[in-house]
Amino acid sequence: MAQLSDDCFAFGGPMQTVDETTAIIASRLDAVTESELVPLLGADGRILARDIVAPLPLPPFTNSAVDGYAVHGEDLPQTVEKVFPVAGRIQAGMARGLSVAPGQAARIFTGAPMPDGADTVYMQEDVRLDDAGRVVLPPGLKRGANVRPAGEDIPVGKVGLQAGQAMRPQDIALAAALGMTQIEVRRKIRVAIFSTGDEIVAPGSVRGAAQLFDSNRFMLMAMLTRLGCEITDLGVLTDDSRRIADALSEVAPKHDLILASGGVSTGEADYVKSAVESVGKLVFWRVAIKPGRPVAMGVIGGTAFIGLPGNPVASFVTFAHIARTAILALAGARQQPLVPAFVRAAFSYKKKEGRREYVRASLRRHENGSYEVVKFPREGAGLLSSLVETDGLVELGEKTTRVEPGHTVPFLAYASLL
Repeated sequence: MAQLSDDCFAFGGPMQTVDETTAIIASRLDAVTESELVPLLGADGRILARDIVAPLPLPPFTNSAVDGYAVHGEDLPQTVEKVFPVAGRIQAGMARGLSVAPGQAARIFTGAPMPDGADTVYMQEDVRLDDAGRVVLPPGLKRGANVRPAGEDIPVGKVGLQAGQAMRPQDIALAAALGMTQIEVRRKIRVAIFSTGDEIVAPGSVRGAAQLFDSNRFMLMAMLTRLGCEITDLGVLTDDSRRIADALSEVAPKHDLILASGGVSTGEADYVKSAVESVGKLVFWRVAIKPGRPVAMGVIGGTAFIGLPGNPVASFVTFAHIARTAILALAGARQQPLVPAFVRAAFSYKKKEGRREYVRASLRRHENGSYEVVKFPREGAGLLSSLVETDGLVELGEKTTRVEPGHTVPFLAYASLL
């Protein structure tokens, strides 16, 4: 496990922007050092531990990009069509061996190795055969057309995939093309998660009249799963500081991150705060973000601790920006900024300057064919329906104070957040 210093999250200012917060987290958390070999198909979503350097060029041999006829570049017709006898036939997968003499052509198929002497291929749609079976080639083709040189895609020795990237299906395809059967990836980040409070119970339990079923923990576990984490679910811990402290002390040595939802603020009834402070160090970061509130950051026995707000929308938003950044840093992943799409606003909205706000919104098609976003009709960070019934978040920067219909606004689809 990574061993953090107690003052890793020391905070010296009254308010931080979202960008300042994520930059600090990314710079202060060290990545896990352990790695493992996984089968090619098991690498999807995992973080690459080392650069993959091409051991062979791609393509490994010069080949035809089309079905057609291969000829010498010196023989290309310049002003009128020319007739060429067909010297042979080369199919994909055939061993290279055929040579084409000047004045000859070879029938060739996509992916087949180019014959010796030939450097240009005519597409079969652009030629015709005469009664003697010779191919008639028209003028106008450039030398080297329709040929894939060896190493055109990736030359031998070039870094094809960089350490720190999350493997995607296209990355797996590249590794397979290089002949790899196993990939070295960072081990999964181990995250312990819990909810706290006598006012919540786990789904399936008997719910008292003044209790709620725990939803945040399951939302956050799903988000952690999408980030490739290995999760330990501690369930719902009751409002007992000693019990919470004992649980934290037990799991800290075995995990890279402890994540809590709710029960962490500066109020008297927030038992997690006193529990964390009894076994580690806790600070509160006032992040200029809405929905959200002070986020708890701490260290317990060298393991990072993050306490997210209890309201589900605030928990969702702060996870996407703060916890996600921490997990990527711990995993040794390159920090990927969330890149919004810019769409037309179909709503009015006012906000305070100096903080970043995330407005829940739905996409709809405008009559001109473009997309626009419509704000969810109700406010409130406790409305789960506002996450379910919308498509993403309109991101309003610190300097923005007003949105009117027709303004162009940045929109983060939920699918882009993880």
